[in-house]
Amino acid sequence: MSDKRKAYEEKLDAQLKEYNAQIALLKAKAENAKADAKIDYYKSVEALEHKQDEARRKLQELKTAGDEAWEDVKAGAEKIWSEVKTAYHDAASRFKQGRDPEYFRLA
Repeated sequence: MSDKRKAYEEKLDAQLKEYNAQIALLKAKAENAKADAKIDYYKSVEALEHKQDEARRKLQELKTAGDEAWEDVKAGAEKIWSEVKTAYHDAASRFKQGRDPEYFRLA
């Protein structure tokens, strides 16, 4: 495995861990929400978790791909990661009201 490939996979692993932490924060925010807002918050978190599961599967596919297929799988992984980031920002925007922007920051 090339150093470039290994570094890329490690970067995605780290991003997944960051998403896990951010989702936990969103869930905590949802728990403290008023009843009518909880439904919307939980739907947002559920959609985000679904995208995160897709990213996790794509990362596993990336890790097991042969050298010839790796670049193609990487392109698919980048697409999924973009969708996860979008889903995160969509969810965070619903939760942001009255919160410090740093609470929902994701690199």
